Amino acid sequence: MKKILVLTFIIFPASIIFAQDNKTTQEINTQVWIPFIKSFSSGDNETFKSVHSKDVIRVMQDNKEIMGYDKYFKKVPDSIKAKWSDWKKSIELRFTQRIAGDDKAFEVGYYKTSSTNLKTGEKRTGIGRFHVLLRKENGVWKILMDADTAEGVLEENFNKASPM
Repeated sequence: MKKILVLTFIIFPASIIFAQDNKTTQEINTQVWIPFIKSFSSGDNETFKSVHSKDVIRVMQDNKEIMGYDKYFKKVPDSIKAKWSDWKKSIELRFTQRIAGDDKAFEVGYYKTSSTNLKTGEKRTGIGRFHVLLRKENGVWKILMDADTAEGVLEENFNKASPM
């Protein structure tokens, strides 16, 4: 009987924590990652901006550059928009670590981008590793810090990571 009680006090709280974490993870997926992926693929910059905090810090590790909201989301010139208008883009996210509290979260994983030129059929892919801090603002999850690098990233690590 004592063993059953001890197991109950160990397993039951652990299942509550897992359920809360799963609920929070699903909430983050719905509020951040699903719109992030859709807006990246469609080129919807307004939705892409909306999943980021106004206090966002963007760290481009390979370029050794840190940006705030205004610099990160500066107006893209029409010439660059035109250059990419013939390309279809997509992004896939996989996670190696997801830690969430009530109003803060830390997530680590890999992304894989694919681009196809609609005129020539040329294909490009890229893989990188990301670290993201999220914060709940007015009841909605937002990306507070996003850092990524392609240095030392292998496709096998992307494949081993957990899909969203």
